[in-house]
Amino acid sequence: MIEVEVHQQLRAFLREQGELYWSHHLTMARLVARALRIGRSALIQTGAPSDLQGRYRLSYLVPILMWHEPVVLVVPEMIQQRILRVEIPRLRQWINHPKPIQVGDRWISPDYKGILITTPQAWLSDRLNPEGRFPTGIPTIIDGVDDLEAWTREQLTLNLDSANWESLMLACPGQVDLIRDTRIQLIRAVFQHPANPYECYLFERSERDILTELQQRLTESLPSNWAKFFEQFNQNDRLTWVTVSRQAGQFSLHCAPVEVASSLAPIWSQQPTVLIGGALDLDSDATIYRSTIGLEQDLTCLKFALDRQEDQIQLYQPEGIPLPNTPQFQPALLRELRSLLSISTQRFSVILVGDTPLKSQVGSILAAEFGSRVQVERTCLEENGILVTGWEFWREHQSVLPAPQVLAIATLPIPSLEHPLVAGRVAHYKQHRQDWFRLYLLPEALSELQRAVSPVRESQGIVALLDSRVLHRSYGSQVLTALSPFARINYLDETLFSNVGDESNAI
Repeated sequence: MIEVEVHQQLRAFLREQGELYWSHHLTMARLVARALRIGRSALIQTGAPSDLQGRYRLSYLVPILMWHEPVVLVVPEMIQQRILRVEIPRLRQWINHPKPIQVGDRWISPDYKGILITTPQAWLSDRLNPEGRFPTGIPTIIDGVDDLEAWTREQLTLNLDSANWESLMLACPGQVDLIRDTRIQLIRAVFQHPANPYECYLFERSERDILTELQQRLTESLPSNWAKFFEQFNQNDRLTWVTVSRQAGQFSLHCAPVEVASSLAPIWSQQPTVLIGGALDLDSDATIYRSTIGLEQDLTCLKFALDRQEDQIQLYQPEGIPLPNTPQFQPALLRELRSLLSISTQRFSVILVGDTPLKSQVGSILAAEFGSRVQVERTCLEENGILVTGWEFWREHQSVLPAPQVLAIATLPIPSLEHPLVAGRVAHYKQHRQDWFRLYLLPEALSELQRAVSPVRESQGIVALLDSRVLHRSYGSQVLTALSPFARINYLDETLFSNVGDESNAI
């Protein structure tokens, strides 16, 4: 059986490399090989993010190289380059299976028996529309499904910007004045919204009425993007919003499904799919994650635990910090940050602040005290630099930055209800009498948290969790589970950087 062959080949390869640098390589490789052989879908949580290193990646590359039938491999473009330039050449020197490999946005030919590597955007575009570029029935491996919901939402979002208004006027030359007047009305309505840090607003009823009137009065054939937008923007299961650039006096319209599960659900029966992510769900069956992506079919679910020795962090969780929504929080936060930075003067530190105004204030205050070491959302940093950043910037750049010895988290990354799009999605959960915190806000926060601390596990550094809600809210235990394994520390001094921590406190 291919499972046995894959096990033997991968074990021999790892021995030749001199180290077994991920303890679950062989188990995952056998599972992927079995999925290919019997055509059964699987969902694998590796515990490690799908970054450039991707320590688990050999575990699916060996099976697909040895499998005698065609396979589709769906991975982001940056990871494609790593696979093609580093991992495949290494494996090809060892595995005597000359399987063809091509990169493209459509299937090669009906008789192609090799591996086709494609992007999530190309594959999802075909499956969601459908465009017939990828045949059904071909086993498909998707790496990095932590981002699957975001990829899908991006594919399903309709956008109208200034260029689209120009296109509409060209398509409807007899109604240019109507189109121009409608656009002016919308500009006036949109810019009456008070400014917010997110520079976006949900479409209100009065704004919908302006656009609906335009739709009813247009008589010419419309450009396809306008036709799609008009078809969807008044549907109940759609979220319509506007983003603004106040300086330029411009706005863009957007429309997307509130949830992506119903769009993704029909996809999973079209081929056996192995979905691979880092930290998708606290539950090994990934019940909440699967419901989010419409994956209700029977499949194999596996969650690998992080190694207690190799992946342990030191967790500092001081008591007595006021709640984040109180005036006393910022002074207390700054006191703790000064203490942390004073013991890591020679090491790279990261301070995660989700709130945009607070992030700027913390950056300014610390820069006045610690000088040019402090940078706000920059990648050019000194060796002992202090990066003050939001969650999104850290997620996008952590793979190209050094592993920090100190990661301070000001507040949990729970999506803010002040964000119009978050509020819109929460309203949808409420409308369907669903637990919006348990099904949406908390899973988003835990996933973001696990990805954020992953680089610190490399250095077995300190994670300072300065949000006291973890101590006082019922969901605090789930936050701590997401951070495991860790050794709890209750003091700060230089010796922390030479000691992993008290093993008796390890969790």
